[in-house]
Amino acid sequence: MATTKKTTAKTAHVKEEPVKKTVAKAEPAKTVATAAKKAEPAKTETVKVETVKKAEPVKKTPVKKAVPKKVAPKKPVPVETKVNFFVEYAGAQVPVEEVIKNVKATYGKEAKEISIYLKPEESKAYFVADGNAEEMDVFFC
Repeated sequence: MATTKKTTAKTAHVKEEPVKKTVAKAEPAKTVATAAKKAEPAKTETVKVETVKKAEPVKKTPVKKAVPKKVAPKKPVPVETKVNFFVEYAGAQVPVEEVIKNVKATYGKEAKEISIYLKPEESKAYFVADGNAEEMDVFFC
């Protein structure tokens, strides 16, 4: 008969241990006369090995908390700032955009780079467009 251990509801992991039975075997007859007296033949018995499960303590796994998703802060939309830039001299003013427009018209063709030097006391604008130096009059009204 195999022995078993009762396990509680808390146990989950089980180890197996073999249980062996020992059985006495019949000795062979020494003489023919004694063998004849025994009408029964010698019996051999097979031994079954049963395993008993041994309970191990249950390991508790920690409960994982849901991590909130990180939200990137919203970047402010850059606002295009309109700049009004004027040069004033002797009570008169000229918008810078007008000076740039007149320099482009004086040069006559598209330029990759233009540098403008404005001298209000001379009423002149000196400029360099793509390496070519020129000048033009600026009227302050």
